[in-house]
Amino acid sequence: MKSDSTAPGAPQTGRRLRAGRTLVLLACVFALAGCSTVRGWFDGDGEKAAAKKAAEPAELVEFTPSATVSRLWSASAGKGEDRLGVRQAPAIADGRVYAAAVEGGVRAYDLQSGDTVWQYDSELRLSGGPGVGEGLVVVGSLQGEVVALDAATGAERWQAQVTNEVIAAPAIGQGLVFVRSNDGRVTAFDVASGERRWFWTQELPTLTVRGNDSPVLGPGFVFVGNDDGTLAALAIADGRQLWEVPVAQPDGRTELDRMADVDGTPVLDGTVLYASSYKQATVAIDAPSGRPIWGSDHGGSNRPGLAVDKLVVSDRDGSVWGLDRSSGSASWEQPALARRNLSGVAIQGDYAVVGDYDGYLHWLRLDNGEFAARERVGGSAIKGAPVVADGVLVVQDVDGDLTAWRVQ
Repeated sequence: MKSDSTAPGAPQTGRRLRAGRTLVLLACVFALAGCSTVRGWFDGDGEKAAAKKAAEPAELVEFTPSATVSRLWSASAGKGEDRLGVRQAPAIADGRVYAAAVEGGVRAYDLQSGDTVWQYDSELRLSGGPGVGEGLVVVGSLQGEVVALDAATGAERWQAQVTNEVIAAPAIGQGLVFVRSNDGRVTAFDVASGERRWFWTQELPTLTVRGNDSPVLGPGFVFVGNDDGTLAALAIADGRQLWEVPVAQPDGRTELDRMADVDGTPVLDGTVLYASSYKQATVAIDAPSGRPIWGSDHGGSNRPGLAVDKLVVSDRDGSVWGLDRSSGSASWEQPALARRNLSGVAIQGDYAVVGDYDGYLHWLRLDNGEFAARERVGGSAIKGAPVVADGVLVVQDVDGDLTAWRVQ
């Protein structure tokens, strides 16, 4: 006799129907993946994976290069900033490249060959990039020391102290050295003696973006971008504040929403001053009066690049924008570098150049923002803006390595 489990009839048919329903259900889950009755079973992991992918840096797109880039030389300035977030960058003056490292002191190189001209060794943790002018190279440290060197020989001329770490390159001119420390203070020192002449302080918001950049000098003025989203003009003679204008309004429900830092060095061209804010805003201002000329809702906390007819900015999302200099309107956007943590912008000939978190340099055409060339400096991030002089672009990565490039 056969057992009940194999007997023909309704029970067998029921089991087949149940098996059929199971197959249909699995098909709904795995093939259609949209059946509302089971969708909730798998949404958690799917949403996490989608969110993780959306936060990842964009993969680099392939393109046909329209420019030829050649590496001229490479050098090491010492141990770099790594994860300090100070955005160290070199300075160029009179055919020389000056670079500092957190451990390794300061070095001067020939711009064309990369040969070392002189080296200043120091046990100080030099966190700011060097400022150059009036025969001096000046750099600050994580402990607030300020060191002034002879630009020709590297010999130490004087030392001074400020109230907080220095992560911006000093500005030098009109007989003074201007040092911005990370507590919102600008201190002016005599260029010859290092004696303090005056200081000016701006109160910091509760939460700010890590990093700041150099003041910029004009005739009788020093212009400072502030962490509260404003731009201030100070009198060089005594540090009096002459005007203050907002680049972006620090509004929002949380301290994170309100961050509006103006951390990239403003750009002065004639009497027009350009500044950009982390809150995705850029302005053009009449420098003597502080009168706004135009505003744009594209911008970032990095240093903007100034071309003949455009101001080029990289924003915090990784888009690069070409803005019309006369109106601020967007001429083009290059969004393909999303979330790649871009550096500030340099202008090299007919191209805007930015670095990214993975050590790549990207050359974009100024007329339309399309990619023209790409080269990898190394495997480390480029956080400081590249600098250009005499057609040569020099960049420093977070390992302290320098490379020089020419584009054709």
